[in-house]
Amino acid sequence: MENRDIIVIGGSSGATAPLRAILGALPADLPAAVFVVLHIPARSLGLLATYAGAGTRLPVHPAADGMAINHGHVYIGVPDHHMILTNGAIRLGRGPRENLARPAIDPLFRSAALAYGPRVIGVVLSGLLNDGAAGLRAVKDCGGMALVQDPADALADEMPRAAMEAMTVDLSVPGARLGDVLADLTREPAGPLMPVRPDLLLEVQIAAGERIGSNTLRSIADPVPITCPHCSGVMSAVQGARPLRFRCQVGHAFTAEALAHEQEDKIDEAMRVALRIIEERAELVSRMADDGRNSGRRAVAEMYDQRAEEYRRHADTLREAVLLSMAPQPWPKPGEAGDT
Repeated sequence: MENRDIIVIGGSSGATAPLRAILGALPADLPAAVFVVLHIPARSLGLLATYAGAGTRLPVHPAADGMAINHGHVYIGVPDHHMILTNGAIRLGRGPRENLARPAIDPLFRSAALAYGPRVIGVVLSGLLNDGAAGLRAVKDCGGMALVQDPADALADEMPRAAMEAMTVDLSVPGARLGDVLADLTREPAGPLMPVRPDLLLEVQIAAGERIGSNTLRSIADPVPITCPHCSGVMSAVQGARPLRFRCQVGHAFTAEALAHEQEDKIDEAMRVALRIIEERAELVSRMADDGRNSGRRAVAEMYDQRAEEYRRHADTLREAVLLSMAPQPWPKPGEAGDT
C-alpha cells in the first residue's frame, strides 16, 4: 500500500521562517518528496533555495522542466513558471498568473491532487489574502490531507484562516511542530482513490500554458459583468468554487478577495489622478479669471471665478474620499469573517 509521499507547501508573507523549521525537522530518510511555492518576488527565489537548504538534511533543488521526482528531496518553484506535478516528473508551465503570481500555489496543489490523489499532503503557511485555499481544497477533495499553520502562530494569518473557511482542514499546527507532524504522516498509508472533478484537469492544463477559448471556459465558469484587471477581458465565476474565484478568457485567475484587492489599488490610483487633474484645472481657471480682470473683462472673470470655486469643491470632496480610502480598516471580530 502506498504511503503519503507527496508534500506540497505554499505560503507568502511570513512563511520563510516556518518553512525553514519544517525542512530542518524532516529526516534524511524521508519517504516522500517535498515541493514548495512561496509568493515572494522573483529575485528572492534564489535566496529562498539557499535559505531553505541551509538547515535541512535533504537536498534542495530549483525545479526544472522534466526533473524526476525522488523521495527525500525538496523542490523549489522557480521564477515566472508554475510548478506542475505529473506522474513521476515536474513540468514548468507558462500559463497565466493566478492571484498575480507565477509560480502560484494553487496550480502546484491542483496538479499534485490530480496526479497523486490521496498520497498528497498539502500545507498552507503564513500569508496575506487567500492564496492556496482553492488548491488545498482540491487536495482534500481528491483524498489528500489538508494542513495549515496555526493562524495564531502565523505572522500573517489570512491564508491559513482562509483555507480553514474553505474546508474542514485535517490539522492546524504551529510552524515549529509541522516538520515532525509531516514526518509522521508520510509513514502512514494513503487513503482510497477519490473521483476527480473534470474542472481540475482543465485548470491544470491552463497553468501548463494550454490555450482556452470562451466555449471551453463556459464548461467550468459562468460569465459575469466584471473585467480582468490584467487584460480587460470578460471574467467568469468558477462554478462551485470555494473560495469564490474568477477566470478570464485568457486564463488569468483571481479569488474574489485578490480581485477586490487589485481593484482597490486601481480605484485609489484613478482617484489620485482625478484629484490632480481637478486641482490643475482649478489653478488654470483661476489664472484665466485673473487674466480677464487684468484685461477689463469683468463678466468673463466672474464666470471663471465661479468655475474655479466649483473645481475646488470637487477637489475637496475627492480629497476626503482619497483620505478615507487610505484609512486603516478594522479587522473583523471572531465569527464575523464569514461562514465556515
